[in-house]
Amino acid sequence: MDEHVEKKVKNELENYEEPLYTQDIDNIIKEEEIEKNAEPMQSQDVNMEVGEEKIKYDEPVAELMEFFLNNDLKIHMRTHTGEKTYQCSQYDKAFSQDNTINMHMITHTEEKPYQCSQCDKAFKQKSGLIIHQRIHTGEKQYQCCQCNKAFTRKQYLTIHQRIHTGEKPYQCIQCDKSFSQNNNLKIHMQIHTGEKPYHCSECDKVFLNSSQLKTHMRKHTGENQFQCSQCDKSFSQNNELKIHMRSHTGEKPYNCSQCKKAFTDKSNLTAHQRIHTGEKPYQCSECNKTFSHSNDLKIHLRKHTGEKPYQCSHCNKDFSEKGNLIIHQRIHTGEKPYQCSQCEKAFSHSSRLKIHIREHTGEKPYQCSQCYKSFSQNNYLKIHLKIHTGEKPYH
Repeated sequence: MDEHVEKKVKNELENYEEPLYTQDIDNIIKEEEIEKNAEPMQSQDVNMEVGEEKIKYDEPVAELMEFFLNNDLKIHMRTHTGEKTYQCSQYDKAFSQDNTINMHMITHTEEKPYQCSQCDKAFKQKSGLIIHQRIHTGEKQYQCCQCNKAFTRKQYLTIHQRIHTGEKPYQCIQCDKSFSQNNNLKIHMQIHTGEKPYHCSECDKVFLNSSQLKTHMRKHTGENQFQCSQCDKSFSQNNELKIHMRSHTGEKPYNCSQCKKAFTDKSNLTAHQRIHTGEKPYQCSECNKTFSHSNDLKIHLRKHTGEKPYQCSHCNKDFSEKGNLIIHQRIHTGEKPYQCSQCEKAFSHSSRLKIHIREHTGEKPYQCSQCYKSFSQNNYLKIHLKIHTGEKPYH
């Protein structure tokens, strides 16, 4: 008997493992218990061919080999033929293996038999519980070989590795955009279909996905779970906190390639670049005025609707923009956060400080096109132009 070949085959059988999602873990555990309690089988010599050599095995080993080789080959061949013999009775879905349909049928019930011993979370499949328990143990067995980042699930590692490879296998059939995750493609497709299946129960707003709805709901509940460690400001989204933290660190990672101006977040850079391109993709449906930023259009529309959602708590004065309310409230508080470095004069608004500094620099950026006289403020230029037009609006 060739011991080397025998060991190789036995090792392959011992190390054989199906993917987690195709295993019926409970059945495997039961089989192991039966094997422990079972009486030893009588040994009988059996000859089997492995490659070009005949190897003699005990009958139990030979039977086990024959089961794995024949059964797995049969299941594997279905990937080529497309055969799916196990049909779901609730849904138009079919499966190639009986244990896979058994796991699928649990999704139609409310049953969650696998309970976490650390918390109250329950799962429909044992594999889901095993993966969840890694949150408590901190186990992250799947590690990226590029940056050493570790993950609790193999599929998370696969998705992460696409950051390094640049692979985007999921392509939109409507446009040329491609994505690294199938779920991101599904969300993107809703842009083309106009579908927004997630409705807010408090207002009429609709959203593309559940995470957007969840974030929006915090506006109604007032929940701001992400607290800044530097100041008292809190945010409903972790991403908003990250952007805010840059105001403390001074970090501006997004640079304009045209003028080298830097920004704390990507959306501000995108909006800024439209100054160079002249692009104004947001159009008012009432007066056809166009804007480079969606928020500018939103504020502009309030001129047509008369909406002033921001109210002063001191005098009940209403404003269409939050920024204008903040500036107004400084009248009541006396706050003047903008100070001149030349004469220590302070102002409640940054634009007033900017105008004031021109008194020191002598800058007069507003020039009359009729007589070339210059002014430090645009308002002074407007008054001056009435000399040339003869306009006298005050009677």
